[in-house]
Amino acid sequence: MNINNLVRENIKSLSPYSSARDEFKEASSDTIFMDANENPFDSGLNRYPDPKQSLVKKALSELKGMPSSQILLGNGSDEVLDLIFRVFCEPKQDAVITLPPTYGMYKVLANTNDVATVEVPLSESFQPNVNEILRAQDERTKLLLLCSPNNPTANSFEVVKVEKLIREFKGIVVIDEAYIDFSDQESWIGRLAEFPNLIVTQTLSKAYGLAGIRLGICYASLEIISILDKVKPPYNVNQLTQDVALSALKNQEKTNLEIQRIISERNKMINNLSLVKVIEKSYPSDANFLLVKVDDADKRYQELLEKGIVVRNRTKQIMCSNCLRLTIGSEQENNRLIKVLNELK
Repeated sequence: MNINNLVRENIKSLSPYSSARDEFKEASSDTIFMDANENPFDSGLNRYPDPKQSLVKKALSELKGMPSSQILLGNGSDEVLDLIFRVFCEPKQDAVITLPPTYGMYKVLANTNDVATVEVPLSESFQPNVNEILRAQDERTKLLLLCSPNNPTANSFEVVKVEKLIREFKGIVVIDEAYIDFSDQESWIGRLAEFPNLIVTQTLSKAYGLAGIRLGICYASLEIISILDKVKPPYNVNQLTQDVALSALKNQEKTNLEIQRIISERNKMINNLSLVKVIEKSYPSDANFLLVKVDDADKRYQELLEKGIVVRNRTKQIMCSNCLRLTIGSEQENNRLIKVLNELK
């Protein structure tokens, strides 16, 4: 596959913005910076951040076994996804395929970029309908967006199905792995070398507990990353975010411990929910949340709210009638939820 054939024509000829820090990289302790119109009084944050986020990428490279040149960082995964839309999808002309029920931001980004959305619903077991997806593609469909583990269904897609889609889809396949740390399934970043049309996105928001710093990660071929870098804002990841991210990545032991605690609480929650009368079904989960089917989602959502517990009502999404999405909280929070659910009549 020639990736360049999928890129928008105006992006191919685009000259990326060259920031002051791109033009000059060497510095010593007595270097005087008078190139970027910065405030000279040292506050620790008076200088622009590293536009390449080199230290964070180096830490990710060592952790994931992926060259830094195949990593792009964004202001949350949403910015990364937006960059992908802007590079590959021509407004008013191209389309993307999504698999509802799934992450709602995909459709928002498509609408924002004036790109059509072709929806191919998941099967009853919340798996991709591979043949229907492949039949739905045409010369306009540039992106196929897969969320695995999926939000809001919490399950991972079967490897054989995803592999067939990557091999036979004629555009770019984006696998959103925001919840991969809670799954036994291997990340697809280990197979990037096999598939030139594959992009994998991850985040520090979930497993690392850093939703507040907004750091999204994109792994892809050197060719794709080079193209995305052309349209990336020069200072899209601020210094505070880079500092906090680097600190977290250097303390993987803490993250691993918290992941195991969340998985343990998830398993306990599944067992406890099976005894709750208002819950009809709890779906399998590879994420840090559960999708549960209740007798009346609107009613139970409101009752929980009145008890000071906020969950997500997903009943209006396709195939999620009367379903609530429950994030796995602390042990105390989970126990409180179960107690309140058992009190509902």
